[in-house]
Amino acid sequence: MIKEFRTFIAQGNVLDLAVGVIIGAAFGKITTSLVEDILNPIIGLILPAGDLAQAKIVLKEAVGTEPEVAIRYGNFLNIVIQFLIVAWVIFLIVKAANRLKLSSSAEAK
Repeated sequence: MIKEFRTFIAQGNVLDLAVGVIIGAAFGKITTSLVEDILNPIIGLILPAGDLAQAKIVLKEAVGTEPEVAIRYGNFLNIVIQFLIVAWVIFLIVKAANRLKLSSSAEAK
């Protein structure tokens, strides 16, 4: 079993996965910054709340030590926008990789 594990690690799959996770984490930070620092202020100009991340529907006001109860739909929209950006970029990367595969397989023939 240890031999199989060494073979698995030596094949490069683990290294490829590690590089993908590290780059994915860095890309996630870039996407978060894009949404929070660039897109939100632009969208905030349109919204009466002024900041998309702070947009909410208050169900119950804060009373004394009891916190406010609210639906924070602005934060949810931030996360949806971030997901769509990441999904779009992954789609473009896969599309480019498939195009490279097709062109290299056509050249091989």
